[in-house]
Amino acid sequence: MASILDEYENSLSRSTVLQPGCPSVGIPHSGYVNAQLEKEVPIFTKQRIDFTPTERITSLIISSNQLCMSLGKDTLLRIDLGKANEPNHVELGRKDDAKVHKLFLDHTGSHLLIALSSTEVLYVNRNGQKVRPLARWKGQLVESVGWNKALGTESSTGPILVGTAQGQIFEAELSASEGGLFGPAPDLYFRPLYVLNEEGGPAPVCSLEAERGPDGRSFVIATTRQRLFQFIGRAAEGAEAQGFSGLFAAYTDHPPPFREFPSNLGYSELAFYTPKLRSAPRAFAWMMGDGVLYGALDCGRPDSLLSEERVWEYPEGVGPGASPPLAIVLTQFHFLLLLADRVEAVCTLTGQVVLRDHFLEKFGPLKHMVKDSSTGQLWAYTERAVFRYHVQREARDVWRTYLDMNRFDLAKEYCRERPDCLDTVLSREADFCFRQRRYLESARCYALTQSYFEEIALKFLEARQEEALVEFLQRKLASLKPAERTQATLLTTWLTELYLSRLGALQGDPEALTLYRETKECFRAFLSSPRHKEWLFASRASIHELLASHGDTEHMVYFAVIMQDYERVVAYHCQHEAYEEALAVLARHRDPQLFYKFSPILIRHIPRQLVDAWMELGSRLDARQLIPALVNYSQGGEVQQVSQAIRYMEFCVNVLGETEQAIHNYLLSLYARGRPDSLLAYLEQAGASPHRVHYDLKYALRLCAEHGHHRACVHVYKVLELYEEAVDLALQVDVDLAKQCAELPEEDEELRKKLWLKIARHVVQEEEDVQTAMACLASCPLLKIEDVLPFFPDFVTIDHFKEAICSSLKAYNYHIQELQQEMEEATASAQRIRRDLQELRGRYGTVEPQDKCATCDFPLLNRPFYLFLCGHMFHADCLLQAVRPGLPAYKQARLEELQRKLGAAPPPAKGSARVKEAEGGAATGGPSREQLKADLDELVAAECVYCGELMIRSIDRPFIDPQRYKEEQLSWL
Repeated sequence: MASILDEYENSLSRSTVLQPGCPSVGIPHSGYVNAQLEKEVPIFTKQRIDFTPTERITSLIISSNQLCMSLGKDTLLRIDLGKANEPNHVELGRKDDAKVHKLFLDHTGSHLLIALSSTEVLYVNRNGQKVRPLARWKGQLVESVGWNKALGTESSTGPILVGTAQGQIFEAELSASEGGLFGPAPDLYFRPLYVLNEEGGPAPVCSLEAERGPDGRSFVIATTRQRLFQFIGRAAEGAEAQGFSGLFAAYTDHPPPFREFPSNLGYSELAFYTPKLRSAPRAFAWMMGDGVLYGALDCGRPDSLLSEERVWEYPEGVGPGASPPLAIVLTQFHFLLLLADRVEAVCTLTGQVVLRDHFLEKFGPLKHMVKDSSTGQLWAYTERAVFRYHVQREARDVWRTYLDMNRFDLAKEYCRERPDCLDTVLSREADFCFRQRRYLESARCYALTQSYFEEIALKFLEARQEEALVEFLQRKLASLKPAERTQATLLTTWLTELYLSRLGALQGDPEALTLYRETKECFRAFLSSPRHKEWLFASRASIHELLASHGDTEHMVYFAVIMQDYERVVAYHCQHEAYEEALAVLARHRDPQLFYKFSPILIRHIPRQLVDAWMELGSRLDARQLIPALVNYSQGGEVQQVSQAIRYMEFCVNVLGETEQAIHNYLLSLYARGRPDSLLAYLEQAGASPHRVHYDLKYALRLCAEHGHHRACVHVYKVLELYEEAVDLALQVDVDLAKQCAELPEEDEELRKKLWLKIARHVVQEEEDVQTAMACLASCPLLKIEDVLPFFPDFVTIDHFKEAICSSLKAYNYHIQELQQEMEEATASAQRIRRDLQELRGRYGTVEPQDKCATCDFPLLNRPFYLFLCGHMFHADCLLQAVRPGLPAYKQARLEELQRKLGAAPPPAKGSARVKEAEGGAATGGPSREQLKADLDELVAAECVYCGELMIRSIDRPFIDPQRYKEEQLSWL
């Protein structure tokens, strides 16, 4: 007992045998290697528990890893399999000869019912040691219990159903609360609900199962020896809504639906299969006299919970007349029958026996078999031994069974993670559909297999099923990997050829018009499919060749658009002289490179529409790359050709603000050739600054000269600041224009005078117009009559110049008077300055003993000092430090030089020696000490540092030196 369930020993019984019904060896298949490296583990593996009971085992039950068994007539052994080394013994405390009839354990493993042969029932809770009798249950031999999986908890069972040997069904509820000596009893209530009958009257309720569907409906299945009853209904509203009374009340007036079979074992047993804990059961198996009724459980059906029912007959040697089955358990695909000496497992899909496991006689006959729904483990026992079956990978070969049944969807579902098996299923399904002439479905399946491509393709070709072949090829194409470019090219080319051939065969046949349209739509869907886009793009050259060979220009253009090969589309339209359609493609896709390539062609045929498209794209186009097209187009010199070129160039310059010199030069050439009236306006609008114009000035000058546009040439000369050339050319056009040019050099009076002299010479010598010459003289104040007189011929009389000469003499007289007045003002100013100097020599200031330096705030009289007329006083050294930063560099150097010389000069002597020293210094040629001090005072004390220009010049100087800013900032923190 010390290590229960921790150690196992090999069973001494016969080896587990797998029958042919569910083989477990993989099938080799082309395209996969199915090497079986390890021995296949059997589905059902039996292990004997290393446990020897002290007394014979009379009953055993398990749920939620809680194992309970009765030993002898008065001992209960409870084992939590999670703590197998801590078994728990409970004495029932029975003094009579009553035996344990059956054990019932709920789905939580918390509530244990012990039915005794004396028609008494005991209750034990997992968390307690006390065995409590259920007084309300006395007198009933309990055969079955239907636990409430929806409401049952560890502390309460919720409403449950109890079936008795007398055919009665009771509703009860148990509570784990003990409550002391006078506390409430565990059985809260126990009331009858229904009586099950067979032909001879009431029959024992062999099995009870209660379930609740997702829609709130309740289902109860109860079995007797020959009948299976179904109770279906919705719980009534009210205080007892959670119980079963309302469900059974609906069958008071009429019996519930049932299944009945003639043979009789004297008992029956019902087993459910639940895939996951606390989920709805999926299937059932009812062991009765005629065999095993197996089927699915469908909670969604309104009239019956059972579906897909069929009866599997017992295997040979099993049955009422031979070796009757004692118990049944249900797994996902098998039900196991317990006989006295063996266990037989039957496949629920085929009815074949897949396991026949015999037990040694030394263990005694088998008593019963149960299943733990939480772990899926199966337990069988004799009076002296306990065995456990492990179920491993039960669904491993179910796919093969479904495959043999032609249930391909289920077969694929159960081999989804085994590619070799899945390929086998798909191949069989494809072959089956092909034989059934369901060619499209067959093609879809073949495309998913590893079958040889050539064989499948030939198979469809021989059957003349081109549509199925197309489906097969398309799906194969979609499954290719990026590296399989050769296969992709082959498939796309083949598909295109098939579609084109089919379209060619159907075209022109009025009876096949609908089929032609459908095929055309399929072909276009293939060409535009996003799944095939990568492969179609890689094979676009061969596809275009196929389309061209079939003469299918419509789809050739369609495919080019899909592949975004707009160059081919535009070229096609241009070849067929559909220029407007070509321009529509260009305008729709707005590719600048295509515009550059096809503009030379389109501008010859639809110039206005093309220029409109250019202008619509605006700055997305580089106008420089369109100039060659415009040049070729405008070479004819027609007005329309030049006007369209000018229209686009003006748009670039005026709207887009182009500054490229090539564009402006080309616009100039267009103006010069086709619109001379706009040439001068453009030049004037561009401005007169040579650095701001965007055209080449020399090119513009040569262009204007070649076409004889003199006014435009004059303007270019003015921009080039070649004023003499501008005046010379302007005199050939208009004298007023020349006058405007002569006024331009405003800062160069000599040049202006020269230009005006050119104009005067031209007027006098070329036009011989004295009046106009005099007007020029009046227009330019720089010209005098004496400048112009040499240009006149000798025979001209002085009468023509009388007024000019008098005006000149008046001007000279006025100028002389102004000079005299300026001299008088200068003499008076000099006298005032001399008077001010005399006054300054006599001014003085008073220094009080308490006066302090304006910079250091120390007494002024302690050191040499300076006193300014404004009242500010400074120590000599303080003033020097304040003035030095504001001086220019050369004055700072001069200041350092004076300080150095003063430091090197000898100190002043007293009396006549001082005079001699001064004379000696003068005799040596160097400056005297007094002269050095005077020069220093002139630099430092020329003005007050606070009131003079130095303070004004320092207005933009920061209060804190930038080099000391960081230090000053840190000092404030």
